[in-house]
Amino acid sequence: MLKEFLHQGEIRIIADIKYAKSLIRSIWRFWLKNLRTACQQSTGTVGLKISKVVMVGDLYVGKTSLINRFCKDNFDRDYKATIGVDFEIERFEIIGIPYNLQIWDTAGQEKFKCIASAYYRGAEVIITVFDLADIQTLDHTKQWLEDALKENEPDSSFIFLVGTKKDLVSDAVCERTELDAIRFANEMQAEYWSVSAKTGENVKEFFSRVAALAFEQSMIKELEKTAGHMTQIGAGDLIKLEKKTMEISEGNAQVSLNCC
Repeated sequence: MLKEFLHQGEIRIIADIKYAKSLIRSIWRFWLKNLRTACQQSTGTVGLKISKVVMVGDLYVGKTSLINRFCKDNFDRDYKATIGVDFEIERFEIIGIPYNLQIWDTAGQEKFKCIASAYYRGAEVIITVFDLADIQTLDHTKQWLEDALKENEPDSSFIFLVGTKKDLVSDAVCERTELDAIRFANEMQAEYWSVSAKTGENVKEFFSRVAALAFEQSMIKELEKTAGHMTQIGAGDLIKLEKKTMEISEGNAQVSLNCC
């Protein structure tokens, strides 16, 4: 009897799982349809969205090398410091929708801070970079983040803390430094990553994560705009449409990269 009861329980669980999967697929199709409609109403075409990413940190921590590894898939040993600001545009396709990241590379020198700070505004993503081989650069990340946040609305940006030059430190040193880095990340409400621009370790994975989160935020804003707009009927009659909140599962979003 117990065996038969357990067997029936297993059948019910399997049936529930199949129903749940079917429900998730239906919700995903409904969300995707509404998402495409929202994009088309906003831009006249599906996609063509762009999000601003700002990269900050000390001089020589590897900000430019990280961007070059991702956008151009190269690593230049003859490094030249960024003067002022520079940017790259990287093209993605996420769930069939074209999407761009505008990645701003800012100078780490003190004398360029005033110039660079003007470009912090409107950042959907702030990436604070430090050198895993130089612990002092980690100590400075909080000030860099504070400067960038001053130019943006509260809670309007995703924050990342990124340790570079992983190839230059031993596993033991990396592990010790990362304990401090994770503590810093928690205090900064940031997501922590360690990468190597030289070897390419974790670089594509990191920027795919950045793109997925920025895309999600951008699309939710479009859906809220579409769902919460005011529709006027007749003379003076106003109808307010209720907002519908939809959660996007990051695991379902397929991100494909297309270098500019």
